[in-house]
Amino acid sequence: MAEIVIADPSLVVVIGAAGSGKSTFAARHFAPEEILSSDRFRELVSGDEADQGATRAAFGRLHRELGRRLAAGRTTLVDATSVESSARRPLLAAAAAAGLPAVAIVLDLPSATVLARNAARRPRVVDEAIVRRHLARLRAALEGPEPALWREGFADILVLRDPVEVDRLTIRRQPS
Repeated sequence: MAEIVIADPSLVVVIGAAGSGKSTFAARHFAPEEILSSDRFRELVSGDEADQGATRAAFGRLHRELGRRLAAGRTTLVDATSVESSARRPLLAAAAAAGLPAVAIVLDLPSATVLARNAARRPRVVDEAIVRRHLARLRAALEGPEPALWREGFADILVLRDPVEVDRLTIRRQPS
């Protein structure tokens, strides 16, 4: 069983396509009050977690709450796809402003696994074309001799590629 150690407090950003298991991972390893979910903020803003029209307002609220939590020295996990650097940038800025490390946990699972999981999601299945776009953007951030993700300022990056590895992972918190 693999174990990762994260600083406590810190920012944890779970990165992955829709259907990759980010919310399941978050719920398994973090208390509900430690998780800021983009879907939950969409629901708060519009009454519908799938309402993409509410995304801008939802992320505005998520970013404000993240800033408050990190400034108070509270470990916080952000549950959103975060497959683009433009989505990760304000998260990293909030951690830096609070003087806390940011850790990326990347769920880079096989495409077939992610697509199957997404198709089985109920009540909300994300359009397959969107999931494929997430997968492509994630892979682009991880490829090359100097992957973009490694240049962004995360204190640590863990890339998980095997669903069994994800299920067996344990997280230990190290007071900082």
